Amino acid sequence: MTTDEARIQSRIRTHVKFTEHARLAIRDDNLTTLGVLEAIRNFEIIEEYPDARPFPACLLLCWEKGKEPLHVVCGLPEHANMLIIVTVYIPSKKKWPDYRRQRR
Repeated sequence: MTTDEARIQSRIRTHVKFTEHARLAIRDDNLTTLGVLEAIRNFEIIEEYPDARPFPACLLLCWEKGKEPLHVVCGLPEHANMLIIVTVYIPSKKKWPDYRRQRR
């Protein structure tokens, strides 16, 4: 497990905050925050954005049992022990053939 994976796992257990943008995306895709919380317990980091502002972020590939995979962009603020869910979406099979790499 990488350092970032360990940090994410720890923050999932302590404090997760959803941005308004994430809440709207969840609603628009007919998902639930509870389902997203369950899905992010089973994740793989597929992209990292260390220079993102206002804090480093990453793209997670997540699975909720019996559901389609989800992409979750989350922020890892250095000043607080929390995971900020920036956005959530169901990846398009056309754009993400294996859900891990974008078709170019």
